[in-house]
Amino acid sequence: MLKEILAKIKPEMEKVIFALWEEFKTLHTGKASAALVENIQIDYYGTKVSLKQMAQITTPQPNQIMIIPFDQNASKDIETSIRNSDLNLNPVSEGRQIRLILPPMTEERRRELTKVVHGKAELARVAIRNIRRATWDEIQKSEKSGQITEDDKYRGQEELNKIIEDYNQKIDSVAKKKETELMTVSG
Repeated sequence: MLKEILAKIKPEMEKVIFALWEEFKTLHTGKASAALVENIQIDYYGTKVSLKQMAQITTPQPNQIMIIPFDQNASKDIETSIRNSDLNLNPVSEGRQIRLILPPMTEERRRELTKVVHGKAELARVAIRNIRRATWDEIQKSEKSGQITEDDKYRGQEELNKIIEDYNQKIDSVAKKKETELMTVSG
């Protein structure tokens, strides 16, 4: 019973780590990446659609993103959504394509983004703690109902704490990697 309880939390925690990676992909590091804009929601005929479903996104140069809409009628909607996003980018329409030129990152902007990284990492840690709390409650209920022994409960607590520690280290590692990427000045 204890093994089943502990086994089902790992996929939940992996989802937290994956979500953190996805969040970090959207942080501008001074180098163009399709991930920076691919999840921007476009209002397309009254429906919200992600940009990656509406256009081909490429990076022809290290500081540029090229967007080629599948439907040319959506170009204005795409430009508007990019302008209104929190990325502070100004799309330039070039006929059938839209070009985004990423400005060089200032030291101040790098430091701001580092704070954002720390905030997102802390949110991931909170999610991990919530999973831990729910799992610990389940272990305690199992012990009270007689499904596991008191020794199993304490063994479960030790194993749970070890798993939490491992995932907190993963969060720290992912955050540190993104912080290093942000603070590296590429020229």
